[in-house]
Amino acid sequence: MLGSAAAVSNPDRAVTGVYKPRNPAASNYFQCVAAHWEDLERDWEDLYQRQYGFFRPYINEVMLRFLDCGDLHHGFARVRCPDCGHEYLLAFSCKRRHFCPSCHQKRVVEFGEWLCAEVLKSVPHRQWVFSIPKRLRPWFSHDRKLLAGLSKCAWKILGQYLQHSVPHDNAVAGGVVAVQTFGDFQNFNAHLHIIATDGCFYGDGQFMTANRPAPQDLEPLFRQEVFKLLKAHGLPDRVIENMMGWHHSGFNVYCGPTIRPGDKTGIENLARYIIRAAFSQERMRYIPASDSSDGQAKVIYQSKDGREHKVFPALDWLAQLTTHIPNRREQMVRYYGYYSNKSRGQRIKADHDDNIAHIIDAGLSDKAFRKSWARLIQKIYEVDPLLCPKCRGTMKIISFIEETPVIKQILQHLGLWDIRNNGPPQTSRLNMVREPVYQPVPDQAPAGDEVWSQVPNYGYWAD
Repeated sequence: MLGSAAAVSNPDRAVTGVYKPRNPAASNYFQCVAAHWEDLERDWEDLYQRQYGFFRPYINEVMLRFLDCGDLHHGFARVRCPDCGHEYLLAFSCKRRHFCPSCHQKRVVEFGEWLCAEVLKSVPHRQWVFSIPKRLRPWFSHDRKLLAGLSKCAWKILGQYLQHSVPHDNAVAGGVVAVQTFGDFQNFNAHLHIIATDGCFYGDGQFMTANRPAPQDLEPLFRQEVFKLLKAHGLPDRVIENMMGWHHSGFNVYCGPTIRPGDKTGIENLARYIIRAAFSQERMRYIPASDSSDGQAKVIYQSKDGREHKVFPALDWLAQLTTHIPNRREQMVRYYGYYSNKSRGQRIKADHDDNIAHIIDAGLSDKAFRKSWARLIQKIYEVDPLLCPKCRGTMKIISFIEETPVIKQILQHLGLWDIRNNGPPQTSRLNMVREPVYQPVPDQAPAGDEVWSQVPNYGYWAD
């Protein structure tokens, strides 16, 4: 039964579901990574270097951080309900993009909101997709710096195309270009997703829509720019001459329908889509060697439409997936034209950036936009992680525990320190306990803060 105070103060809480945090160690994906990450580095040179290039040390760091994601032994927040005293521990996340599904999904939602509130203006937009032939993809797989050049090639063509579609000399379009490197089955397929204005800005923040686009007109120009880019990096002339004679060039430009200014859901969903993760946990199934008929670990992966599936040796699937991990600080999204960082900065400095309204909900200022864990989770799963499952009151994060001695003392007190998969907790991540992200504090524990009174106050306490 709901507490009357909670129900009266916030009627929405009466129908909001209770958040059930994930258990990463129970997923097929986690089990696959945990079982094969060591083998991947050891066998990379012999099995995968020829196809994917040299092994990047950063891959190991990303995988190890992922295996620690949601592990209470590496620190946590203490979340407590001030009304009934119920509390739980929330483990820290790894924040690795394109590899940790949970952390990347939070990044996706945050990016969609930020893009709509801070960058995109309330004008029509379209989605554009620029793709290249299979023969050229290994160049971008072996040298990821070329992906930045690919973005410039596409925007050079598209920006000029949109400028010529309106009768103003000083017209400029705005574009957000996101690099995606994966196909339906995680094969390396470098292509670009672009959110571009369906027209151009001119004068003092005025906007004129463009003529109906003909994407096929951009394909030969895009091909020419890509060949110029790769020739400068060693692509032989004979390859270019051969490909210029193809009946179907392999280059493709797609243009989607117009997204109207008032369609905030549509533009935000598109913003999320262009930086989505390289794979879906729901579409994969991991079969350990012990459960396989031939004694070889496998991954079965379904296509997006569910009509097809492919069976991979588990190590091959993991090796292929790591090719989509960006390097440290590698930029996967770029802003051009009216949406470039320089252009936005100049308008903000001149106090002209609000001449065209942002795409936001009526009555909600973009300055009030808050990037909090609780709100993101509520938006993703349509539940409230700070809704107390017992009294339906509002829970609060009251401290962050980061010091190892304090972590150990608390987990030992709660009987969570020695629960393990591969031996006692150690500094090595391989033998580290991988607990669920969420651990409730036993109700039979001493009341109030008596449980924590013996613990040195090394953490940040917020009560």
